[in-house]
Formats: sequence, C-alpha cells, structure tokens
Amino acid sequence: MIAAAVLAAIIIVDGFSSLERGVALAALASMIVLHVVIGRPLIMRDYPDNTSRIVLLVQLTLFAIAIFAVPLSTWLMFAVIPLIFQMVTVRLAIVLIVATNLVPPVADLLNDPEGSVGLDLVIAAISTGAGICLGLWIMRALAQSDERAALIVELEASRAALEASRAELARLSHEAGAAAERNRLAGEIHDTLAQGFTSIITLVQAADPQLADERLALAVRTARENLAESRALIAALSPAALASASLPEAVRRQAARFSEEAGVPSTVRVTGEPRDLPTRVEVVLLRAAQEALTNVRRHAGATEVGVVLAYAASSVRLVVRDDGRGFDPAGARSAGGGGFGLSNIRARAAQVGGRVAVRSGEPGSGGGAAVGGAAGGGGAAAGGGAAVGDGAVVGGAAVSGTIIELEIPA
Repeated sequence: MIAAAVLAAIIIVDGFSSLERGVALAALASMIVLHVVIGRPLIMRDYPDNTSRIVLLVQLTLFAIAIFAVPLSTWLMFAVIPLIFQMVTVRLAIVLIVATNLVPPVADLLNDPEGSVGLDLVIAAISTGAGICLGLWIMRALAQSDERAALIVELEASRAALEASRAELARLSHEAGAAAERNRLAGEIHDTLAQGFTSIITLVQAADPQLADERLALAVRTARENLAESRALIAALSPAALASASLPEAVRRQAARFSEEAGVPSTVRVTGEPRDLPTRVEVVLLRAAQEALTNVRRHAGATEVGVVLAYAASSVRLVVRDDGRGFDPAGARSAGGGGFGLSNIRARAAQVGGRVAVRSGEPGSGGGAAVGGAAGGGGAAAGGGAAVGDGAVVGGAAVSGTIIELEIPA
C-alpha cells in the first residue's frame, strides 16, 4: 500500500523531469520485484545470513537512487525501516536505519547546495529515533510471541504427561485393589473350604484309619481332590511363590512339590539368560506349570516328567513333558469338565496376549504342555513339541505342547 501510494505520487506530482520520474519509478519497481522474489522468502526463513544482507543492501541502494531522483520517494521510509529489522540483526539494523535516514538530507544538499538542511536533519533524527524505537518494540513483541508459543507447547506436553500419570495412577490403584480383593478371597477360601476339607479328611481317617469301607475311602479321595482344588485357587489368587523367589526358582519348587506329592521324578531345565518379566507374565507361566503338573498327577499315570523354561531374545517358553497316557486335545477342549486345566491355561494366556497349542500322542506315548510368552517386540510361532529355543528337548519321548506366546515390550 505504501509503495503504491509513493509510485502514484511520483507520477502525479509536478516539478520533476521525465528522466527523474523514470529513474525513481524503475528503482522502486526493482525494489518491489526484488522483495517479492527474493526478500520475502529470506524473511520467512527467520534467520539472517549473508544473502539477506546483500539483498537488503541492494534494496537500500535502489531506495537511495529513487530519493536522489525524486525526493518524494522518502515517504517509502515507513516501509523500509521495518524491512531492515526483518532482514538483519538488531545492531546492524540500527546502523542501516541511521545511514538510510541521512540519505534525504544529503540528496537535498546535493540538489540545492545553497539551501538549508537543518530542517531535513531534524526530520531525519526524528525518523531515525522513531524507527529504531518502533523496530525494537516490534522485535520484542515477536520475541514474546515466540516465548508464549513455546510456553503453550510446554504446557500441552505437561498436560499430556499429567494425563498419562493419572492414567498410570488409576491403573496401579485398580491393580492394588484387585490384588487386595484376591488376597481377601484367598483368605476366605483358606479359612472355609480348605479347612473344611482338611477336617473331613481328618475325621474320616480317625473313624476308619485303614479306610476299609470303600465309601469312606471314596469320601477321603473326593475331599483330598477338592482340598487340592482349594489350594490351587488360593495359590492362583495369591502367588506367594513369586514374592520370595524368581520365576525359575518358583518353577523348580513346583516341580519338587509335584515329585514329593505324586512320587514321580521330575527335572527342570532353564535355557537362555533369565531376566525379570512383568509380574502378570510370570504369574501366567507359573500357574501354567502348576496346571500342567496337576494334570499329569491326576490323569497321565506318568513315570517321569520334564520341565523346560527357555528365555529367548524376544520370547519365553515353558515346556512340560510327561511319558504317561496321551489324550485327545480336541476332546479335552470340548469336554464339559475334563479339560478345565487346559482351559484355565488358555484363559490365563489370553489375558497377556499369549497363545496356547496342545499336542498329545496316543495313550502311552506321552503328553505335555508348553507355554511361551514373548518378552520383547516379536514372538516365536505357536506350535507343539519339546524343542524350545536353541533345540532344548525334554527327555526322549514324544512331546505334546501347550505353548503360550506373550507379546510384551522388552
């Protein structure tokens, strides 16, 4: 707008020759073209460099030519001063503003050596002071605007972090509440069902120590089985084994307890580099081992059991193998109650994104469970067999597997 007004004034106002008008119009038009083509893109980069300085010096030279040709061009000073602040540093801008404001008095002095330049110098001083103050104020306002934008970004980031912290706190509170409820239920089961079954067994054996009566023997067996179920529920609700030991140690204890109760030899092998896993994953693996060993004790009639806990770079697997009677996994899955142990393993695996696969041979060829959980970004493919990780094999019998693969960040 200012440039258009100055151009119109140069064309309309009398007192100047055609050559002077032509030189002034050409100089100002060149300034406009240079600013649009090169100057504006340089300003948008928001950091001055040598190119910006050269372009500005060319524009100021054209401005001085226009002033010497037609002094009315001085009115373009209102647009030139902000342009100087935009294209160079503050210190250099102040120097160039002082020099630019000296051009009109010098031009008047050259055009009219006998005239007085006192008024021109006063106007130049006022223009210089006002231009510098206005430029500094604009630069300060722009700096404050940038600071506010940065502060808004920081506040947004802080709010996002606060929301994430609140979500994490809510999750931890939920888990703490769930853990407290599980402990309460475990205590209730222990104080009622477990002690009740224990009392039944004690009373019946006191009445008939030899269990000669088949009905009393059946009652004792049933009470013992339900007592074992109650203890399994208590263990599932409150995993105390992991509270005082690592996962490999807890699995070894479960295998040793199985051998003590069932009278069946068991071996535990750990491959890879053991590492801490999320508590949910460790609980699932430990409970899967318990369920698998319980199934072996109840149904397999095995003479030997092997357990492999294999840690890989991105996964962890638990393989349980026995040499007892095999079974039909599909039939166990569809049966109303016979497959509850495997169904429980599958349900637990699903809670942590794991997968379960079961393979069992013909009766007498052995059956087993393999559980795997991914501890990193990837995961091993679900499948059956005793091979785990780097060719780890449990025993020599055919192995069927229940494999859980858990996708968990490393």
